[in-house]
Amino acid sequence: MKSTRRSYFKAIASAKRAHWSDFLSLATLHSVWIAKRFAFGRPPQRFPDLPEAGNPTQVADALLSHFFPPRPPPSPLLTLSRYKDYSSLTPEEVSRALTRSSNSTTAGPDHIPYSVWKSLNRIKKPLLPSLQDPLLAYQFHPSYLKKALAIVLNKPGKPAYDSPSSFGVIFLLCTLSKILERIASSRLSL
Repeated sequence: MKSTRRSYFKAIASAKRAHWSDFLSLATLHSVWIAKRFAFGRPPQRFPDLPEAGNPTQVADALLSHFFPPRPPPSPLLTLSRYKDYSSLTPEEVSRALTRSSNSTTAGPDHIPYSVWKSLNRIKKPLLPSLQDPLLAYQFHPSYLKKALAIVLNKPGKPAYDSPSSFGVIFLLCTLSKILERIASSRLSL
């Protein structure tokens, strides 16, 4: 009985291997993706199914409260004064910051890719320094440049996706803000 059972399962495994080989040998552009799904299985559900959240609004609120805990109240507004040892921003500094920016990077909420800023800088060199110079001179980062698009992705290999800690967030910032950040960090490293 054991030998019959073993030969039965061996025949099934052999038939599966033969069918898989035939399937792969006849693969088309469409069936390659089907083969991938057969080989790796379906990925886990990306949308979280949180036990305490019954609808999408509650899921969004749970994720937001997990990733962004409440902040302390803001300090009162201060008057801005020009930084005393500030040296004006040069077009070369902006050009260096732009060369470190990849054209394939996805833009944030401003939807302006680095390629636009690079073209603009090539055509009209003094424009970007004149936009960013006052921000650096007064050490001011406006709130509209702090906005970001957040993309929630599931972390691979989690046994269950029923808690916010099973997910990670990628933030896409405004490209103008990233250019300003690169200029400031290069000035700090000098």
